[in-house]
Amino acid sequence: MNIKGLSVLLAGTLFYITNATAATATFAGGCFWCMESDFEKLEGVTDVVSGFTGGTLKNPTYRGNHTGHYEAIQVTYDPDRVSYQSLLDHYWVNVDPFDARGQFCDKGPSYLSAIFVANEEEQRLAEQSRAKVVAEFQDARVITPILPAATFYPIKGDESYHQDYYKNNPIRYNFYRYSCGRDQRLKEIWGDRATH
Repeated sequence: MNIKGLSVLLAGTLFYITNATAATATFAGGCFWCMESDFEKLEGVTDVVSGFTGGTLKNPTYRGNHTGHYEAIQVTYDPDRVSYQSLLDHYWVNVDPFDARGQFCDKGPSYLSAIFVANEEEQRLAEQSRAKVVAEFQDARVITPILPAATFYPIKGDESYHQDYYKNNPIRYNFYRYSCGRDQRLKEIWGDRATH
């Protein structure tokens, strides 16, 4: 085998190994710009995509119809570097689990929080993590549900500017995040555990 053939073989092997250890998790926590930003900071997370899930409408869009869907993120991660449990722990301290109308300044059904589980193990871990939050805040009602995973529709086409918004528009993003009161509320709920 020549050098070129060997390099193609090795590249294919590395691609296979990388994808063999990748897993995905789906979360809704209000504004997907903020959730994307919060999860991309985690060691072991390789990609975070903004989109919609949870509804029955096919191909929802941001400016068009997304009735029944949650604004959500799909997190791709390496389970050898970060566990699903760690993602859950990170999720909770980045949402207001008590808000039945949305998240922070964003109100409406598409901004509600939710954890979407793809299998029994994710269901078990998510339910345990939720129970811990319920036990910690006995004077408040935890609204965030655990729901079965549904088709995830990434934002695309003319609306692709929503992907990596916090990186591509840092001034607008930071102004939005501050004026929305997200970090102030997270600090109020979670104290030093809030991650931003």
